[in-house]
Amino acid sequence: MFIKKGLVFLVSCLLAACATGPGGRNQVAFLPDAEVNQMGEQAFEDLKNKTAVSRDGRANDFVKCVANAVIQKVGGRWEVVVFDDPSLNAFALPGNKIGVYMGLIDLVDNQGQLATVIGHEIGHVLARHSNERLSQEALVKQGMSVVGAVAAPQSALGQLGVNALGIGAQYGLLLPYSRKHETEADIIGMDFMSEAGFDPKESVNLWRKMAQASRGRQQSPEFMSTHPAHATRIEKMTEYLPKALQKYNRAISSGVQPNCTK
Repeated sequence: MFIKKGLVFLVSCLLAACATGPGGRNQVAFLPDAEVNQMGEQAFEDLKNKTAVSRDGRANDFVKCVANAVIQKVGGRWEVVVFDDPSLNAFALPGNKIGVYMGLIDLVDNQGQLATVIGHEIGHVLARHSNERLSQEALVKQGMSVVGAVAAPQSALGQLGVNALGIGAQYGLLLPYSRKHETEADIIGMDFMSEAGFDPKESVNLWRKMAQASRGRQQSPEFMSTHPAHATRIEKMTEYLPKALQKYNRAISSGVQPNCTK
């Protein structure tokens, strides 16, 4: 009886939650956004307690300059933290939280390359990719236990939901996104950075650097895990570049021109 009711509830959730995602794609994200945001906020606080926060003034100024320029275009209040960790990594969590690792700051050459990453990660959040993945996890693996977890994220059951969100990963980040999500976030991020006045050509340059940085490694950096192949990613970004450049040129013409120095 419980299973039958659970299935009815899940089907009802799916019917109610079918929405149009980025690019017109059908998206199933049936968990309450407020609860997913709470999970993201909790995870971010846990990460700050476990990972050293960088006190490097120059790095913090650089990251916040770039992030604030993008945030000004997407809206909302976001918390931005630089972590003193050598990983080539950055992330954004539901609840409008952004983390950037020192290893990534060391890698990028300029503001446009960092804006590529920040725009991409914000794109994941605004496209509700984490809610979609958590909903998928609830359907495929955790079932009703995860659906119930959103009502009490601090409880033992709630921790199941947190783990399904991917917070139990090594760096406390989201469950790895699918290649489809990554491609969507790449395009969304290129739009965001271009509208904020960052040269979208740097997105292609960044991924060339990322490809070079991954050579000789047994594992790709976490930022690139389960992501599209570098060549495929660069190809798709290059195809989209003319549209992004139109947005960039309009932004520059209107006087939007950030000046963030590494």
